[in-house]
Amino acid sequence: MLDAVDAVLVRELQRDGRATFQALADRVGLSRTAVRARVQSLLETGVVRVVGIVHSAVVGAEAVGHVSVTVAGPAREVAAAVAERPAVGFTALTAGPHDLVVQVRTRDDAALAAEVDHIRSVPGVEATEVFRTVATVRDAHAVVRALDRITLDDIDWRLLQELQRDGRAPYTRLADIIGLSQAATRARVVRLMRSGVIQVTGLADPLALGAAELGGFGLVVTGPLRRVAEAVARLEGVRYLATGFGRYDIVGQAEASTRAGLVEVLDAVRAVPGATVRESWHHLDVVKESYAVELPDKPPNGAGAA
Repeated sequence: MLDAVDAVLVRELQRDGRATFQALADRVGLSRTAVRARVQSLLETGVVRVVGIVHSAVVGAEAVGHVSVTVAGPAREVAAAVAERPAVGFTALTAGPHDLVVQVRTRDDAALAAEVDHIRSVPGVEATEVFRTVATVRDAHAVVRALDRITLDDIDWRLLQELQRDGRAPYTRLADIIGLSQAATRARVVRLMRSGVIQVTGLADPLALGAAELGGFGLVVTGPLRRVAEAVARLEGVRYLATGFGRYDIVGQAEASTRAGLVEVLDAVRAVPGATVRESWHHLDVVKESYAVELPDKPPNGAGAA
């Protein structure tokens, strides 16, 4: 469990992964040197990873499926095999109606169907159910807003590749890689972030922040779907929410410091007019959580994002 200062630093890095050490020092009331040492310790121990998360529209990975998996036999081996797929961004062992939950992100529905077929072919998988996401309403880490119109060149693309690997890569290093001045490099990075092409954020160990309990839920809705979804997304403890079609109208993820707190979040969801919790599940172990995407060497067709 983190002390109060480290907890604030992690939260600040979640808001802005490229916040300067001076800005962080001003926030917590310590010297720049002390804050630098604390942040380095948080990074080196894996409490937080600062990464760049590229908007799905930029890389053409907008077909998202939430796959619930029933397993015959040991579930952990199945989860490990499923998690090896690059298109799988999230895998968790669960207690509830299914044994695993998996998030798959691909370029289109044909590719999504192929990935689900691969999951079905993993030894031990007995059954799968797919929720096809139409719109992400809330994601504590990824960019969910529409992109500003922007054209990306080869230099921008190289910056995206580097920021995916290390969201806090110094401007000096980035400038050396792309062959521009530090000022020009900074201007490009700021442009990429402000336009929504990439979000640089801290991915934190939930246990370190006191969020020891994670769970998911599937909702059916009466009335306007978007209105209900936005009301649920505003609730404290809801860290992910998407609308779509399948067994549910909405799929979400919640976090809390205790199991009782997780129950309170689910009860708050149930209290939203028009929302009915059809199923809920408890995340026993998160096997994989990754927002990285495989970027080609150059922007697709030399084009940008709109």
